[in-house]
Amino acid sequence: MQELLNLAIERSLLSAILYDPSIFGDYEERLESSDFGYKNHSEIFRAMKELYRLDLPITGEFIRKKVSLNIDDDMSEIFATAPIADIEAYIKEIKDLSLKRKLHHLANVIKDRSLAKDIASIDIINDIESEIFSIQSNSQNREFRKFGDVVSSMLSEVANLKERGNSFQIGIDTGFSELNKMTTGFNKGELIILAARPAMGKTALALNMAIPTLKKSKGVAFFSLEMGAEQLALRVMSFMCKIPLQKLRIGDLGAKQWQFFHDKCNEFSSWKFYIDDTGGLNITHLRSKLRKLKLRDPSLSLVIVDYLQIMSGINNKDRHLEVAEISRGLKILARELEVPIIALSQLNRSLETRGDRRPTLSDLRESGSIEQDADIILFIYRDAYYKRKDAKENIERAKKEGKQLPKEEIPMEQEIEEVELIIGKHRNGPIGTVKLQMHTIYTYFTSIAKDEIEYQDTKIEDEVDLMPI
Repeated sequence: MQELLNLAIERSLLSAILYDPSIFGDYEERLESSDFGYKNHSEIFRAMKELYRLDLPITGEFIRKKVSLNIDDDMSEIFATAPIADIEAYIKEIKDLSLKRKLHHLANVIKDRSLAKDIASIDIINDIESEIFSIQSNSQNREFRKFGDVVSSMLSEVANLKERGNSFQIGIDTGFSELNKMTTGFNKGELIILAARPAMGKTALALNMAIPTLKKSKGVAFFSLEMGAEQLALRVMSFMCKIPLQKLRIGDLGAKQWQFFHDKCNEFSSWKFYIDDTGGLNITHLRSKLRKLKLRDPSLSLVIVDYLQIMSGINNKDRHLEVAEISRGLKILARELEVPIIALSQLNRSLETRGDRRPTLSDLRESGSIEQDADIILFIYRDAYYKRKDAKENIERAKKEGKQLPKEEIPMEQEIEEVELIIGKHRNGPIGTVKLQMHTIYTYFTSIAKDEIEYQDTKIEDEVDLMPI
């Protein structure tokens, strides 16, 4: 790999450092010793780093004490090389050659592993993608960050928050001010579990949580294992346009509504909303797709998986072990990609038999590892739903047993119903309950707080149809 090594450039950079050691602090985090293709140069730079961190002089004499190899000839050549002025260009060239060597090595690894009979092809692909993602996203790895640099970065972040006038939101906007206050928003690397029994509105609420991010022209990836992409889009457009979902499903739109709906679809089509409705998705496939998407669109800021228990396992393990593997994989992936991941989850049916059906952590279905891996666990509870359910069951039971029908009537579903969003676990903050309103005919949620302004788009209704649809 002689063509992937430039001894002159490496010598020139090392010469510049020895000529003026005071510049080393400006560049030491930009390079690793492994970035140098020549072994002795790599050892010399490693020694320079060690001396710098020990606050010792970066001189030929001290470098020789830190290196076990015979570097006398190399040091002589470095001292004989004229120091350079454009250090940035030399660092860039060294990093580029280092990256090419890593890719060349990876190509050989791929060749060798592809011939191994005892390694599954999907495992090889996953390892390769992981390595490529690591090489590309961490081409300028840092070992240590000085506290002064950290403080400077922290001050900049606080200044941005202060400028926004937001004293509580650090992560991405959840769409609900009270939830933002309790969680500081959803933060990078967090795994958020959104759990409920069927028909509670998990998918609708997750879509609502994606809207603030999409409105800021940032990317959102939505893995829908149960619902088609078009159905998801229909739900989004229903609550964004304030047109009942049922009307959209059957195309019951007047002329004004149709034109309004059509215009809004064109407006929102520019969103960076990536939907994958592949059935039978497993954690390996999901990880692969997200890594590629993150490289293609660095603005990716939120991932939603709907829902966890539908994901396929690997190697036909016990289902509890599979779910544990999935939840752990999602947590690791959230940290790797530096985005929050919202994973929807079903709850055990046993809670239906309790007097108080508000979910608790013990109701999480199939694995205690979900509770362990999650940073935040949110439960959805709709009291009105259970009142209707109980009334229906009482009537059906009376009919079946030949008894007098109860006098109570089945409550009608209201256009707006109160919902409790229960924070059952919060690794870095308080737990409690946030009250929301569910707009049932549009399948979207708003906060009860009076100062909320979410989803205040104009509601369009046709007074007169101008033309038949």
